[in-house]
Amino acid sequence: MSKTHDTLPDPSRWKALVFIALAQLMVVLDATIVNIALPSAQHALGISDGNRQWVITAYALAFGGLLLFGGRIADLWGRKRTFVVGLLGFAAASALGGAATGQAMLLGSRALQGVFGALLAPAALSLLAVMFTDAKERAKAFGIYGAIAGGGGAVGLILGGFLTEYLDWRWTFYVNIPFAIVAAAGAYFVIREPAGGRNRSSLDIPGVVLSTLGLVTLVYAFTRAESDGWTHSTTIWLFVASVVLLAAFVVTEYMVRSPLLPLRVLTDRNRGGVYLSLGLAVIAMFGLFLFLTYYLQVVKGYSPVKTGFAFLPMIAGMITGSTQIGARLMTRVPARLLMGPGFLLAATGMLLLTQLEIDSSYSTLILPAQLLLGLGMGTAFMPAMSLSTIGVEARDSGVASAMVNTSQQVGGAIGTALLNTIAASATTSYITSHTAAATTPGAQKLLQLQGMVHGYSSAIWWAVGILTGAAVIALVLINAGRPDGGAPMGAASGDGVDGVEGEVRIPVVAH
Repeated sequence: MSKTHDTLPDPSRWKALVFIALAQLMVVLDATIVNIALPSAQHALGISDGNRQWVITAYALAFGGLLLFGGRIADLWGRKRTFVVGLLGFAAASALGGAATGQAMLLGSRALQGVFGALLAPAALSLLAVMFTDAKERAKAFGIYGAIAGGGGAVGLILGGFLTEYLDWRWTFYVNIPFAIVAAAGAYFVIREPAGGRNRSSLDIPGVVLSTLGLVTLVYAFTRAESDGWTHSTTIWLFVASVVLLAAFVVTEYMVRSPLLPLRVLTDRNRGGVYLSLGLAVIAMFGLFLFLTYYLQVVKGYSPVKTGFAFLPMIAGMITGSTQIGARLMTRVPARLLMGPGFLLAATGMLLLTQLEIDSSYSTLILPAQLLLGLGMGTAFMPAMSLSTIGVEARDSGVASAMVNTSQQVGGAIGTALLNTIAASATTSYITSHTAAATTPGAQKLLQLQGMVHGYSSAIWWAVGILTGAAVIALVLINAGRPDGGAPMGAASGDGVDGVEGEVRIPVVAH
């Protein structure tokens, strides 16, 4: 382990947090803001129904496939430089998307957004990890970051609805430009990255190739599963190829001298538990965003703007859970006693939504369910974000941060494909078994809506189980004590963890 030195905290760290949070908000917004604009963009550019999914998939493939590489680049180049380059590149790609004159130009811009997003996202989180070293300040900083990471997607639905309904779909791209420029300028003048934390070892080219191909293939496999079915030969071969590529990546990382992803980052039980439980939670959340958006717009007839505002209780819950519950309790109780109950509270909110019907009341069912979901996710996300980099050597903080983003991105792709497939299958089965009774056009339309809602509730039952699994993993695997080292829970020693049982020490590098 590199030698560390205790120093005074960076006096500009809270100003830096503003710009880091702004960049994170932009990246998370972009994951959902384009969804609402997609029908308008498809019509304007003449994109076929078969190709429209690539507006979403092109971004997901580039982002998810290159995150580990982006994290390693942050460790190599320096986090501040990678962060600024990522922001400026994201702004340029967004301008290209907003000015798109055809399908190819739009899809290319989305892929470029994913590439630069894969640079700036891990750099942002690792900057927080090395700038905030005091336990209480770290809790507050990660509370804000966790609230944005959890609630930004829902904010994207609101903003996307406004921009699409009152301006033009192109503004869902252009809106990123001022975000990126302000964040890049602020970062350039305010952020002072601690010295001595770079990993200047040679780049692991085989690891880059295998991890990128493996993650891209995995994300694409879930995308094809959604469109072609889980038993289609192409889907099966894609899953097999992804397993082979990722297994080869793990073997390579074990053998090479300077691995892209040092296995010490993964084998720590606390970080491994965070990556796994967070990925499962995101699977459930992304599926729910999709179902609730369609339920509110198609079944209840909400406009895009009204749909966005309907998600406000979830956003409020996430902000409250992250900043008022997670951040306040993180220095007082073990992280697993925040993450486990948080995921279970979110599962309770999901459980309420299994009762969805065509005439369900927003105020008595959807609103309280969203509040429980938001509070639970906010409470769990905050310590998860902090633990994802705790005890990591400074030279590994970029790639450790990338693993958080990778688990979220892959989890989002899995959630959208898996739960949407379950919902579609349940809808088809329901309509087939009830079609004989629908003899009039009105009855047939009603049957379609009933089948749709039945499919959503069936898939949400799976989301309940997935969130419960995330809670169990958090409670069983995560045993780190409080970040200040008090009341330890017996954290295992390992990379970045002091050998004294139960005490996790955060390396602080000199300025």
